[in-house]
Amino acid sequence: MASPPAGPPPHPAPHAPRWTPPAGACDAHCHVYGPFDRFPLPPDRSFTPSEAPETALRRLHDSMGFDRAVIVQSQGHGFDHRPLLDALRTGAGRYRGVALVRPDTPPSEVARFAAAGVCGVRFNFMTHLSARLEPDAMRDVMRLVRPHGWHVAVHVGGAQLVDVESLVRGIEAPVVIDHMARPDLEDGRDGPVATTLKRLLDTGRVWVKLSGADRLSKAGAPYRDAVPLAAGLARHAPERVLWGSDWPHVNIHGPMPDDGDLVDLVAEIAPTEALRRRLLVDNPAAFFGFDVPPAAGEGA
Repeated sequence: MASPPAGPPPHPAPHAPRWTPPAGACDAHCHVYGPFDRFPLPPDRSFTPSEAPETALRRLHDSMGFDRAVIVQSQGHGFDHRPLLDALRTGAGRYRGVALVRPDTPPSEVARFAAAGVCGVRFNFMTHLSARLEPDAMRDVMRLVRPHGWHVAVHVGGAQLVDVESLVRGIEAPVVIDHMARPDLEDGRDGPVATTLKRLLDTGRVWVKLSGADRLSKAGAPYRDAVPLAAGLARHAPERVLWGSDWPHVNIHGPMPDDGDLVDLVAEIAPTEALRRRLLVDNPAAFFGFDVPPAAGEGA
């Protein structure tokens, strides 16, 4: 018997943003699942997602004004990267990918991923995803991906970042921390997690995704209680912040986020046009290897 999905499907009709993202705007963190008739879920998955294929992701981005995205391989499909690779092929340059890699992954498979548009590997420390690698295994994975110049995405939950700070500092590659490290917002902008995150940003080798406001919020939609943390990080290291929707918002057990609300928050996190361009265009272009489109008013 199939497991029920871990949460409802994504919001069916998110509202249009109240502002217009700049040309070349990038959603730096999202996922795809399915279509399940082509890419069935593996039996050893950590959770059961609702179907959310690339076609639905593209419709969302078109409606929100995003031209680019980074698709992160999720434990919902485990180590079956076929949906990700198919999305990269279909996107024809619109997307970059982040993979899950084990120490026994063949180098030829890593090379195939890189040729398809994968530019990073993700290390999960979240216990509910049951895929944490030990430090020695992480080093083995890094040896596999280093020839391709990949970055490392680190997914931690709150105080875990404090525990793994030295490990993150030792990664010999650009690092991005997913979802602002998922701190407890009650700890404030100067709590131990936020302070650790700022120390890591100060190394010049660590970036952060200002994503997951819906997961961090205690007030609920439209999640404005997450803005002070995100805006503070953007002020602290404006050249090393990225933004992601985290669509389709799996493992949320409640009302599904309206992605229009999440995009609207960007205007509060980055209150000027110049800051929004840096967050959504220039920074992701530099980090993920997209071309930089000209700013509004610039000639060819």
